[in-house]
Amino acid sequence: MRPSDVFIVIPSYNEREALATTVVGLIPSGYTVVVVDDGSFVPEIQFLHGLPIRYLRHVSNLGQGAALQSGVDYALREGAQIVVHFDADGQHSPNLIEKLIAPIRTGEFDVVLGSRFIDRNDCAQVPFGKRILLKAGVLISWMFTRVWLTDTHNGLRAFSRAAAGRIRLTENGFAHATEILELIRKCGVRYKEVPVTVRYTGYSRAKGQGALNSINIVIDLLIRKLAG
Repeated sequence: MRPSDVFIVIPSYNEREALATTVVGLIPSGYTVVVVDDGSFVPEIQFLHGLPIRYLRHVSNLGQGAALQSGVDYALREGAQIVVHFDADGQHSPNLIEKLIAPIRTGEFDVVLGSRFIDRNDCAQVPFGKRILLKAGVLISWMFTRVWLTDTHNGLRAFSRAAAGRIRLTENGFAHATEILELIRKCGVRYKEVPVTVRYTGYSRAKGQGALNSINIVIDLLIRKLAG
């Protein structure tokens, strides 16, 4: 498998210079980088001039789940063998990708998910308040999906081509992270977690998901459950 067969899907909304820095860090790897601009006020392509990427844009802001699905659909049409979800704000190191995709390359697993809570040192990097919210998210996700993970809202994930084709998101907002787990269970794909370090910069802390967003996720999940 060539590096270009690995497609890195980056959903982005008003990330601007942070997005450009993230993309520049990925270019030396040789992966195919797909940026999905989810209706940013200023088209993000203006910050990516000269970079060898694929650029998609939603006319309006649909939500991170919708942006991820648009990127995955494009990647599969273009022949991706592995699809990776990657955050735009610089929290994830490009060096983590090889660890993430290795179990898929060998055929051992179909889906690999990054976790901040397997390694004690990684866990220590997570701000205390966020750690509490994330642990609560683990319990809530288990209640809805019956899939137990140590970290259910980590944006770093990898999928084999077959798994990416079967795990199709309909949840446009942040609740897509729980929907992914539900689909993993329903599809019966093989999955595992691997330890990853998340870098909390001043920028990522300022824009991070707070308690209100967490409540909104729970509301979205309840609505989805009742509608289903």
